[in-house]
Amino acid sequence: MRRSHTLMAACGAALVLAGCGTGGGGAANQETEELDSDAKVEGEITFWHAYGEGGPEVETLEDVVIPAFEEEHPGVKVKPVTVQYDQLHQKLVTAAAGDALPDVVRSDIIWVPELADLGVLVPLDEAMSDFDELAEQTYEGPLATNKWQDSYYGLPLTTNTKVMLYNEEALQSAGLSEAPATFDELREAAPKMAETGNYLLAEGDAAGWQILPYIWSNGGDITDEEIATADGYLNSAESVEAVELLVELYNEKALPKLILGGGGGTDTFEGLAKGMYATIIDGPWAYPAIEGQFKDFEIQSAPMPHGDGESTSVVGGENLVMTQASENKEAAAAFIRYMLSEDAQLAMAEAGQISVLSELADDMVEIEPSYEEYMNQLETARPRPPTPAWTKIDEVIRKQVQLAIRGDMSAQEAMDQAVEQIDPLLARG
Repeated sequence: MRRSHTLMAACGAALVLAGCGTGGGGAANQETEELDSDAKVEGEITFWHAYGEGGPEVETLEDVVIPAFEEEHPGVKVKPVTVQYDQLHQKLVTAAAGDALPDVVRSDIIWVPELADLGVLVPLDEAMSDFDELAEQTYEGPLATNKWQDSYYGLPLTTNTKVMLYNEEALQSAGLSEAPATFDELREAAPKMAETGNYLLAEGDAAGWQILPYIWSNGGDITDEEIATADGYLNSAESVEAVELLVELYNEKALPKLILGGGGGTDTFEGLAKGMYATIIDGPWAYPAIEGQFKDFEIQSAPMPHGDGESTSVVGGENLVMTQASENKEAAAAFIRYMLSEDAQLAMAEAGQISVLSELADDMVEIEPSYEEYMNQLETARPRPPTPAWTKIDEVIRKQVQLAIRGDMSAQEAMDQAVEQIDPLLARG
């Protein structure tokens, strides 16, 4: 999913009741059970997920995928529980406090380090004998979202990323024959598009989900590899230059005020379809949303533009995690394995979920042709830094980038201030 919320902020007193603390203390006290892939399994497991109730995902899960798994494992019953996405965090927290977590959870990728830090997840790379084999089948970016400190606490289930979507007619009105492929081309196209009265590019916010692709695609980064400091990374010349690009586009009247938040203005989907915005950077969900409302508009796609780095976008999606509270970890592991099988991944792809299995890229495009650019972009897409502090860091990035775009300070000053706020958050973990 695109959105993220702070599990730890929601915990409050629940953390005290759960007694799990932070820093992975809860996990440290758990002895990891070895889960052999050849083990005979039986009994019942509960699976919490946030697939859209009444949609094709739930129907496929309950009528196709789970029955097929149970047929392979006749001694096992899976009890699926649909929880609204916006409620799943709180439900997990409440369940942790009462020691009533399910066996398996379909977790937003950004929740995994938070849950692992609370000590409620099983380190799958230690528990599952075939973890490496399963992991090697998936894209590197989605897999990385499951790592916290020295262990992997989940496996990718579904994935997505963002690419440039464009209105061909709007670009042509400014004398542009194709979508900008580089930051220099964005700069060059900005005044031409501004003369038409429309915007070259629209971003709906300035949080990490929006900003990271620009930073990465210019050769910058957010933190070091250990996710221990942002100093020298978020405020590096490459990262600052990426923010400066957005400031320039805003000053050139090529980027609307949507990026400053606060609502108002035409949303990105409507603006793209109507030609008010020549390009946006967004995910595969844009196609059904736009085409359902603007049936005569044909979306075009291109890679994320880049500067001194290679074209790099951000990874979204969901992971499968197993809780320490599970009393049937063997069956839970068997269910996770099945959900990563080609049969299950293809079935869910037919319901609109992009597979994490890299070898199914061509199948994804055959199922949905609009996925083609996304499958290409996934080869270089990267995850947001996996840290329990991410949501707070995300807010810092949003605030500081918006200060730079408003002209309240330079991009360098804004990123220097961001580093001063982010490094203490990283130190606390």
